[in-house]
Parts: sequence; structure tokens; C-alpha cells
Amino acid sequence: MKLALLVSDSHVARAAGEALRKTHEFVAVREADVVVALGGDGFLLHCLHEAMQVQDPKPMFGMNRGTVGFLMNDFKQGGLEKRVAAAKNFVLHPLQMTATTASGRTVTHPAINEVSLLRETRQAAKIGIAIDGKLRMEELTCDGVLVATPAGSTAYNLSANGPILPLEADLLALTPISPFRPRRWRGALLPSASVIEFEVHEAKKRPISAVADQMEVRDVAHVKVAIDRSISLTLLFDPEYALDDRISLEQFAS
Repeated sequence: MKLALLVSDSHVARAAGEALRKTHEFVAVREADVVVALGGDGFLLHCLHEAMQVQDPKPMFGMNRGTVGFLMNDFKQGGLEKRVAAAKNFVLHPLQMTATTASGRTVTHPAINEVSLLRETRQAAKIGIAIDGKLRMEELTCDGVLVATPAGSTAYNLSANGPILPLEADLLALTPISPFRPRRWRGALLPSASVIEFEVHEAKKRPISAVADQMEVRDVAHVKVAIDRSISLTLLFDPEYALDDRISLEQFAS
């Protein structure tokens, strides 16, 4: 098995990378069977976005040299090849965000965790929501709203009091951020095949930005979000500490 190594810019990750290179041989990403990523969750997301630029993305085995490391395995220097060979795989399809700005520009970008709409000024956002072409909410007054995948449901979605989704749940979480009207609406669970569209009301008076993971488009007027099943990304996890186990632990955390 040929392994490639990608290392984040932090001092801790660089030191771990140097240690691994002393005991393992690594090849270029294009020659590898599996890519090993050293860093935190943000670095792994960056690596996955880079991987989506090629036709056949390599499976990724992340090791935590960051902070939370929710998507990462524990760091160990020895036995890397055996760990990768024994790892469980999780295949993930990203969201695709298509955002149209008030000036008419259209931007398309993938998102692994979530697509979020956020107010840019002190004034609340006003957003209409349609699902599969049907208007489901005429106007949501809020700080914002987001669509999260199961893999991303424990990130920003959880901070916004959204539900944690098991990986095998074929669902998306639609979660408001600080909703004002309707006052009691706390979001919805949608089939993963849903096409979600957001229409920004009073776009010039109440400007809104759309963010796909780490990429922001400002002053949007319309945003469409749907799963892109043409892209498959494979994450590898140690059998005893897989991502689905971590999500279950989060669901019962006190």
C-alpha cells in the first residue's frame, strides 16, 4: 500500500510529520493508494476540498494533531500501514451550493459540513424557504439558516441547536440560527435527495452572505443546496473509534 502524507502548518503537526517520515516511506498524492492527513478537522476539510478537484479522489486517513479532531483518528507513530489496511471506510457525498448574488453573479461550490446563510449587518435576515420547488416557509426572520450533512451535523449545526444525525440516516438538517419569526420553529429533517432553495427578501436592505464550509459569497439573492452524488469522498477510521461511534457518543453527551 502506497501512502502519501499531507501536514498542516502548525508546529505540532509538522513535528509529527517529521517523526513519521523517519519510520515510513511516503509517495506523491497522485501515486498513492491512501492519503494520510496530519492536523485538525479544518485541515482535513481543506484536504477533502483539494481532493474534489481530481476525478478519482484518494481515500483519506486523518490523524489528529489539531484541537477537537472529530473527524480524525488518534495520532500514533507506529503501525501506520496496518492501521490503514484495517480501517473502516465511510463514503460521503458533499453538498453543492449554487448562490446567485444581487448583481446576478452565480457561484457554485461544494460543502462537506454545511451551507449556511448569515446576515451581514445589524438587521435581521428575512428568507423564504422552498423544498423541491414547493414554498414551505414564506418568510423566516433570523440571524441565518443552515443545511448540514450527517458528517457536519456535530459542527456549526450542533452549535445552532440543530439535531445530531447518525451517518446511516439518509437525511439533511435544516436549522435556523437565532430565529425570531416564526418564534417556535426549530428547523426540519429532510430526505437527503431534497433540493433546498432560499430566497432572500429585501436583499439590498438586509444583505446576506452564503458560506459553503470555508468559502463565502456575499450579498446573495438566491441560494440552492442539494447533495452532489457525482462526487464520492472516502474517509478511513480505526475500527474501535469510527466516526459513527463518535456521533453516537455526542448524542448522549451530558
